[in-house]
Amino acid sequence: MNFICEKETIIKAINSVINGVASKTTMPILEGILIQTNDNEIKLTSYDLEIGIEYIINATVKEQGNTVVNATMFSEIIRKLPNKEIQISVNDNNLLEISCEGSLYKLATMNPDEFPELPRISVENSVEIEQTALKNMIRKTIFAVSTEENRPIFTGCLFEIVDNKLNVVAVDGYRLAIKSSNINEKTNNFSSVIPGKTLNEVNKIMSDSFDTVKIGIAKNQALFEMENCKIVTRLLDGEFLKYANAIPSSWETRVKVNKNEIQNCFERISLISSSSIEKEKKYPVKIDIEIGKITISCANQMGDAKEEIVAETEGKELEIGFNPRFFLDALKAIDDEEVYIEFGTNRSPAIIKSVEDGDYTYMILPIKMKE
Repeated sequence: MNFICEKETIIKAINSVINGVASKTTMPILEGILIQTNDNEIKLTSYDLEIGIEYIINATVKEQGNTVVNATMFSEIIRKLPNKEIQISVNDNNLLEISCEGSLYKLATMNPDEFPELPRISVENSVEIEQTALKNMIRKTIFAVSTEENRPIFTGCLFEIVDNKLNVVAVDGYRLAIKSSNINEKTNNFSSVIPGKTLNEVNKIMSDSFDTVKIGIAKNQALFEMENCKIVTRLLDGEFLKYANAIPSSWETRVKVNKNEIQNCFERISLISSSSIEKEKKYPVKIDIEIGKITISCANQMGDAKEEIVAETEGKELEIGFNPRFFLDALKAIDDEEVYIEFGTNRSPAIIKSVEDGDYTYMILPIKMKE
């Protein structure tokens, strides 16, 4: 194997596949990147047996071949080389040679025949969507997936097509985020839960462009296909929350407020609330809703803080407490100038949504306030 390519080109490929490399494994081959040539294309592949990533780049191939090299060492060397052409080859001693200007590195390689094949997926349902739209959907929901492994189904996002609308839903037991987008072409209804780890990688690889990404769903695998990249992942097993039944259909108190004002206020108040992380739930941020204003406050041993914001209010006055980080996550995900915050009682879920974007909803459970 022998090829030449620009550093910028191969770095993009390495950055795309590196997070598919296994970090803790008894199989050293999974700690490597498979490098394969095909005419004047180079394909880099990583696979940790849960997520597999393939990325194809153009190069000048002098000799066809394939090999596997340790991903960490390979990527670090390439990163630190000058921004010039890089020549990569395998010598007679099966060492990978990396040369650039006056630099020459030799790395041990592994047998490419031992690298496991990515699953061959027989797609049953699929949908195409613009990359910029999918990036937006993932950004607005991914923070609400669970990190608790005792309920694996909630460590991913539900992808479902209902009546030609794609819904992406995340829930962790304390909050729920849902973002929807209409699909232009006729698509079958389906639903699958895709791991949050995979979606984070998909989001990094996609561009903010109108180029499309095709999402293919099989029995227990999902496939994301872009122009020069393919990502294969297992699906999560289990029954996802019947989220439509969980979202309140009415409110008793509603606030319309400037998004940046309430976000900045929460960030300042959080300095008191989260002065010690383990106290965050013990000392929630309190919201008092009165006619024409809301008061946000927090008090604990570290100090106390209170701020008032002018807002449009409807319905009953209310006093309610929240985990400030969960509240802030939703505000940061909303791009528009104003938000609605809808409440039932001080023990029922609250809804945060954009005034402009009717396709995004965030639900958060309150925290019981100390008397």
